[in-house]
Amino acid sequence: MTLNEKLATIQTKFKSKKSRFNSFGKYNFRSAEDILEATKPYLLELGVSVTINERLIGSEPFPILESTATISNATETIQATAIVGVDLAQKGMQMPQKFGSASSYGKKYALGNLFLIDDTADSDATNSHDKGNVAKPKLEGAALTKAKAFIKSGGSMEAIKKKYDIPADVINTL
Repeated sequence: MTLNEKLATIQTKFKSKKSRFNSFGKYNFRSAEDILEATKPYLLELGVSVTINERLIGSEPFPILESTATISNATETIQATAIVGVDLAQKGMQMPQKFGSASSYGKKYALGNLFLIDDTADSDATNSHDKGNVAKPKLEGAALTKAKAFIKSGGSMEAIKKKYDIPADVINTL
């Protein structure tokens, strides 16, 4: 099987959950770590490896990072890149956090480009930053545990419904 065929296998079978939640923008998203975790089952099975490299490609008027995601086997490589700027004016972050945030974003999009992750429903495509309706996050994981404790301590189901999209099977567990 060629590297192109192996990559196509991953691209068509790949699933990565949006396991992170942005409480400011009220949306779920996936991180580079989520994407890498979802690729791990394919690495040994297909005999490939995935790496990410970054380099500074510009500094004026602000630093620009290029992230390159690479899939390779013993003889071939396929790469995809993403370019991001570091927002030096971002308030509330120390300088390492500004670079780390841009780095994480670049890695995520380089991997997304490599694995053809469709982000049309991702936070960057749908987030209105309070300029309209924002999709509610699903009530699952740690949020579900907190919701159960909230109800147990006298909290209302209506308050939870205002904040979360609650799947029908979860309503019964509350």
